[in-house]
Amino acid sequence: MKPYLLHLLLFFAVLIWSAIKPHDYFTWALEVAPALIGMIVLISTYQNFRFTNLTYTFILIHCILLFVGGHYTYAEVPLFNWVKETFHQSRNNYDKVGHFAQGFIPAMIVRELFIRKKIVPSKGGWLPFLTVCVCLSISACYEFIEWWVAEWTGDSAESFLGTQGYAWDTQSDMLYASIGAIAMLLLLSKKQDQQLETLKL
Repeated sequence: MKPYLLHLLLFFAVLIWSAIKPHDYFTWALEVAPALIGMIVLISTYQNFRFTNLTYTFILIHCILLFVGGHYTYAEVPLFNWVKETFHQSRNNYDKVGHFAQGFIPAMIVRELFIRKKIVPSKGGWLPFLTVCVCLSISACYEFIEWWVAEWTGDSAESFLGTQGYAWDTQSDMLYASIGAIAMLLLLSKKQDQQLETLKL
């Protein structure tokens, strides 16, 4: 089976699972919407621009994280409730995994676009610096969306926000996204470059 077909199969399998009796459909819709929008964009541009298999794989992982968060809400993911109780944490920290991914995976997308579209020179310090800057901007914009949803819906957005009473939730979310973007650059830049070398840039 071709990799992109396997990606699509897994995407829709987990999406369908997440839609079966979620915590509540309002939160589910808010959480899975970015993945659905992203999938539409990727499918519509597939013939003209194809990312490396590495990038597609991590995009799928990010989507699965969103689907799990949408199904349970980020404050109630069972595995992280267990972690909370076992290690005596004050909150369910699955949302921090999500925000780490919100930096890690966009960094892969942004870096690949910068290189392949020749927006930023692939050598030197501007590529990693601007990649992190864009990812932090994306994270900040997502916090704006959370704020607007909360203003629009009132108490209905509590599960979507997932602050769990933490006063610095917004700031820590952006920090985790920044750490995720930096981690991607440190861990996978060389692997991404290897895959990019196999393409006709």
